[in-house]
Amino acid sequence: MNIVTDTAIKSATDSINQVLSGALHTPVVKAFFDAATNTFSYVVHCPVTRSAAIIDSVLDYDAAAGRTTYTSAQHIIDYVRAAGLEVQWQLETHVHADHLSAAPWLQEKLGGRLGIGAEIIRVQNVFGKIFNAGSCFARDGSQFDVLFRDGQQLELGTLSITALHLPGHTPADMAYVIGDAVFVGDTIFMPDFGTARADFPGGDARQLFRSIQRLLTLPPDTTLYLCHDYKAPGRDEFCGKTTVRDERDGNIHVQEGVSEESFVKMRTERDASLSMPKLLMPSVQVNMRGGHLPEPESDGVSYIKIPINKV
Repeated sequence: MNIVTDTAIKSATDSINQVLSGALHTPVVKAFFDAATNTFSYVVHCPVTRSAAIIDSVLDYDAAAGRTTYTSAQHIIDYVRAAGLEVQWQLETHVHADHLSAAPWLQEKLGGRLGIGAEIIRVQNVFGKIFNAGSCFARDGSQFDVLFRDGQQLELGTLSITALHLPGHTPADMAYVIGDAVFVGDTIFMPDFGTARADFPGGDARQLFRSIQRLLTLPPDTTLYLCHDYKAPGRDEFCGKTTVRDERDGNIHVQEGVSEESFVKMRTERDASLSMPKLLMPSVQVNMRGGHLPEPESDGVSYIKIPINKV
């Protein structure tokens, strides 16, 4: 039994139970949806101190033109300033493969320490080799201000944040428990859409199943805030949040009664049929650098590499 894991879940459960019993303040959550990448970003703040965290921000990227813009991130800035918030944290749930992070630009405008899971080092080592990033690319996580371990506690005003390590989609996936809310990244989706893929380098369907089971041991009324929604057929609206109870009762991939073996078989077969995300090449190269573009070359321009016929 993993004692660190058990301690982290107990801490998260205790935090949520305190909120549900009225002993702690519930966070204020504002969602921002980027339709181009089906991504939800969040601003979470303490209602007492107005200390805030920004989670999984989006940098707009026109792949055909090779241009970045800041429209999505500017919406976050406008909200933060209008609400009188003080940003303490810029949090990433993992190295995203479907959108570029705007965290460095938001740090410049609003402040806040940039954090991600400590296993980012594994991701940097793998993708550093895939993209032949060279010795100038640090593979020690130094592009981030803080590397979180499982169960690590942070402060957000009168609220506490518990970092939960949930590997499977990637080795470095983290969820952040803030009061009675959990920001789960790509680990799980809406019940009618299921779960994240696990076939990226370092991904593991068995680990993903076990990570999801950790989430599903949290109190049933816990709100899970998702990083993506791809709107399953038959549903009219995009939705970025669900509950532990709804996932236990109805997730098409991991509802109660689904065994680990059947999940691994399903996930492996399903992943083999999926195409790579459209923005995987630029997203990973930027996000493994903490949202920074690759170092400019001799002409002062940054370039994204695309490996050709690399096995």
